[in-house]
Amino acid sequence: MLKTTFDGLRLENPLMPAAGPLVGDADKLRFMQEAGCGAIVTKTISTAEPHIPKPCIYGDKSSVMNSELWSEYPLETWLETFLPEFESIRDQTRPLIVSIGYTKEDMEVLVPKLDSFADAFEVSTHYVGKDLSKIAAIVKALRKHTEKPIYMKISPHLPDPEGFAKAIKDAGANGIVAVNSLGPTMNIDIASRSIRFGNEEGFAWTSGPVIKNLALATVYKIKNAEPSLTVIGVGGIATADDVIEFLLAGASGVQMLSAALIKGKHLYAKIIKDLPGALKKYGFDSIEEVVNTSLANDVVYKGHVPTLMEDKCIECMLCEKVCPYFAITYEDKITFDADKCFECGLCVMQCPTNAIHMPGLE
Repeated sequence: MLKTTFDGLRLENPLMPAAGPLVGDADKLRFMQEAGCGAIVTKTISTAEPHIPKPCIYGDKSSVMNSELWSEYPLETWLETFLPEFESIRDQTRPLIVSIGYTKEDMEVLVPKLDSFADAFEVSTHYVGKDLSKIAAIVKALRKHTEKPIYMKISPHLPDPEGFAKAIKDAGANGIVAVNSLGPTMNIDIASRSIRFGNEEGFAWTSGPVIKNLALATVYKIKNAEPSLTVIGVGGIATADDVIEFLLAGASGVQMLSAALIKGKHLYAKIIKDLPGALKKYGFDSIEEVVNTSLANDVVYKGHVPTLMEDKCIECMLCEKVCPYFAITYEDKITFDADKCFECGLCVMQCPTNAIHMPGLE
């Protein structure tokens, strides 16, 4: 029911960890395996030592800001300790995706040494820039040293995801991980008149539920532009419903990290446990069925004035407070002014008891 397959990789379920602090050594990789993740992804390994500011991770209810960079351990530690240790206890039914970065020159060093451990490679392009020819050159350098699947991770600051997709496909990549964290972003502490978390420039990168809608749109754009590419969705996943949304948008699998930093590491096992019920709730028999479902986009330009279901209304007046067109008043009951109403739908989505009805927003 939960299985998904792409590029020769067979996953028992579509959920993977994303590259980051929760997959930074052998013990953490083992945790993800024991949590039941369909594939395991390492923290990004590179050839240079990162200079990491402390503290480096900030979290609130809907976002994480991170200035942690790539793995704090050198390549040799991964080769001599972490990867051999994990290999000794690894469940071979769960593919291992090794995350690496960043430049063409890094690929020449990293891939020959890591290829024997990897079932696939994920390549972060976070610090490479926006030049698609350079990104294509990274793919070509990597492809020289491996026949295994290559997934390029796109950063949301890149202005042309469709162009990115074509460039990496033509260079020999199998797919895209969409999206990396958003940035640069900033967190200010008013009391101390200072930047709370960040690098030397004062910046960090934001991820978590706050970027989910951006990530969904990027997945959808890429899959529509290059249907033959595999897309792995990441950015804001926190529930089983979120997983289904990303699969409907065009992903074949998903990754999660930030929500586990916000809500707890138990979230991986919880989402996997919740997935069968979520599929049933929405009328799906399998993950494969979700992946193969085309996403409808029935746009209309003539809407409807909302109507009130009085038995559900608690007269909280939230609809009146949020209405941007001043079209809602209280006259013995919630009343909608048809001359002022723009038929935007905001009141429907904000009503805490689903007491407002508008066709198309059921």
